Amino acid sequence: MSRRGLLQGAAGTVAAGALAGCAMGGDESTDDAKGETSAENPLGVKEDAPLEVVIFNGGFGEEYAKAHEAMYSERYPKAEIKHSATQQIAETLQPRFVAGDPPDVVNNSGGSQIDFNGLVSQGALTDLGQLLDAPSLDDPARKVRDTLLPGIVDVGSYDGRFLSLNYAYSAYGIWYSRKLFDSKGWAYPKTWDDMIALCKTIKAAGIAPWTYPGKHARYMSWPILAAAGKAGGIEVIKAIDNLEPNAWKHESVRAAAEAYYQLAVDGFLQPGAEGMDHVQSQTEWCRGKAAFVSCGSWLENEQKAVIPPDFQMVVAPTPRLSNSDTMPFEAFRGTGSEPFIVPAKGKNVRGGLEYLRVMLSQKGASDFTRKVSSLTCVQGSSDGITLGPGLTSVTELIKASSGTAFTWLYSSYYRKLERERVDAATASLLAKRINAAQWCDEVQKSADEFAKDPAVKKYERP
Repeated sequence: MSRRGLLQGAAGTVAAGALAGCAMGGDESTDDAKGETSAENPLGVKEDAPLEVVIFNGGFGEEYAKAHEAMYSERYPKAEIKHSATQQIAETLQPRFVAGDPPDVVNNSGGSQIDFNGLVSQGALTDLGQLLDAPSLDDPARKVRDTLLPGIVDVGSYDGRFLSLNYAYSAYGIWYSRKLFDSKGWAYPKTWDDMIALCKTIKAAGIAPWTYPGKHARYMSWPILAAAGKAGGIEVIKAIDNLEPNAWKHESVRAAAEAYYQLAVDGFLQPGAEGMDHVQSQTEWCRGKAAFVSCGSWLENEQKAVIPPDFQMVVAPTPRLSNSDTMPFEAFRGTGSEPFIVPAKGKNVRGGLEYLRVMLSQKGASDFTRKVSSLTCVQGSSDGITLGPGLTSVTELIKASSGTAFTWLYSSYYRKLERERVDAATASLLAKRINAAQWCDEVQKSADEFAKDPAVKKYERP
């Protein structure tokens, strides 16, 4: 299972079907493992209560979780920890949720994750608000919520309740090779006019300006939406998240779609990219066959086997459509990924919350970064760690943004809308089967279908 699957996994057919037909139990916990609360034990963990943790065994593996479990054991040596890892989260755990016997902590990730819509609508998840208000493990005077990067609570909240801790932090942008650009004297473009001008220069040098995974074309919907948000402001993104009528037809969205459609029209996309998956297109980029690729900050780890030692990969924000954009050039899409949940029917809910508190400590977070080459949602947890060029550029991106990072939530609220409908429409756009206006129409039609479907639980982003 690839890193991409980790971050963008959709609910499988098994999970969606089972959730639609089976009651998952209310959100009233059956947890009777309660200890005395104190300054050392603010969540009231019962020191000898067993804890069961299930990890998605994808690109991150499971060793990082074993380290977190060891930290938990140091605090509660009498507690027996049952650890397991699988790529089949839904197939393995769906029957246990239905039976009211789920684990205490679940890393609900991957292509076979359990559908969040079903989990939320049936009250199967513990509200993590008490974790946010608990003191951090590192500084009792500081709440856990105050140690998190911006946007982490938003992306894990449904109906105003914080139900999913997205532990990894992903920055999305446009990647290029600093070595290539320095050798050619090229500067990364900050506006779309500059991007088109540079693409002409790159093509003349015998290099494809852009490559992309045509089999997962939603990767290119990310810079389109980022450009739209930067042009029109966060309200444009919120309208999309809230399934508002004509949200995808907003002038900023249309202008962004027109911009990226221009890459196809002007021949700036690598020939053959339409038939590539993410690994193939990224490998072509690593081999110098293309100058730009759209991806998240897992790219360095995902391509570590093929990146030339002196490649110097760098991520940059999407160019502004014009200098009159609402957001600055430095604004980028940054969001949490790799969701962890505490089932409401777990036997040791308090232990599950404490386990997440351990994960959110500086030690727990920095250890994760060292082991898997990914940032976490904990502020400052990568300080002092030697990072690769890609992750170093991500930390520089975050710092330069000065708090202007933003994200969208529709892909979390309505995952199939992105993974099926937006994906297909974007593939057609870049293959020139439809134009930008038609892309807006197609995606809006799909969003309207979700909005009108009574079987789809709706969420409102404030």
